Amino acid sequence: MNRNSRSFKAVDIIYILMMVVPICFSIVIKVLTKGASDGISITGADIFFVIDMPIQNLPITESQINSWMVMIAVTGLCLFLTHGITSDKTLIRHHIAEWIVEKVSAMTKNNMGAYFSGFAPFVVSIISLSAFSSLLTLFGLYPPTSDINIVGGWAILVFVLITYYKLKCGPVFYVKTMASPLLLTPLNVISEVATPISMAFRHYGNVLSGSVISVLVAAGLQFLSSKLLGFLPGFLNGIPFLQIGIPAILSIYFDVFSGCLQAYIFAMLTMMYISDGFPAEEYGKRKLKNNN
Repeated sequence: MNRNSRSFKAVDIIYILMMVVPICFSIVIKVLTKGASDGISITGADIFFVIDMPIQNLPITESQINSWMVMIAVTGLCLFLTHGITSDKTLIRHHIAEWIVEKVSAMTKNNMGAYFSGFAPFVVSIISLSAFSSLLTLFGLYPPTSDINIVGGWAILVFVLITYYKLKCGPVFYVKTMASPLLLTPLNVISEVATPISMAFRHYGNVLSGSVISVLVAAGLQFLSSKLLGFLPGFLNGIPFLQIGIPAILSIYFDVFSGCLQAYIFAMLTMMYISDGFPAEEYGKRKLKNNN
């Protein structure tokens, strides 16, 4: 396809809209559903409506909507970066896409081994979904990573994969590893169950605590500004001068650096737990025996 053609540019515009429109949609929903609040307001995700289900009702929350918006935006970003890519990679975005693929593939191979080289797309999906979800706070939106239900769902998915690869040598071998040594069987069982719980609470707790600290510091600076600079005449005494700059610096750390760091840590733990739980040596012996 000619990269200067109208059809190529039109598809580019569609992909850009896929990245922009979902975030704007979430902002519009928040503006329409959230009223003005006085003072500090630290709450969980808003519940928009509830769907009646046979066993338990399904609430549709702000974090769920924002998660879907992030997934659509990330999909649009991936399509935009790879649109029209060829072997010559003349566009800058194609070089960016190649760099991402090379780095994630190398990270996956170095941390999980050659057997799990196909896990690179899954790993980059975790990193991008988690990082962009945390970055929603830059737009004043509720980050899905501050919802234990969202992060817990990711942890359960990872736990299913961990258990699947631990069962590669059969349930009998899996039970033997859990009972080795026999006296530590209860601890091994607890450790197995604690894996998804620790992953979920580590990610959720770090992101949520950053949001709470940022709000408390901003509110505290506003209070100090009104007390210390309230003597200023006219409209000047209503301007929170002490809030200028400091909350922005905190946002860079908690929203950008910490959010991306937690995404990286969650991905690294995913790779570590899956690869460490896989009995590669025993699996290789059984596969060799079956082939013979």
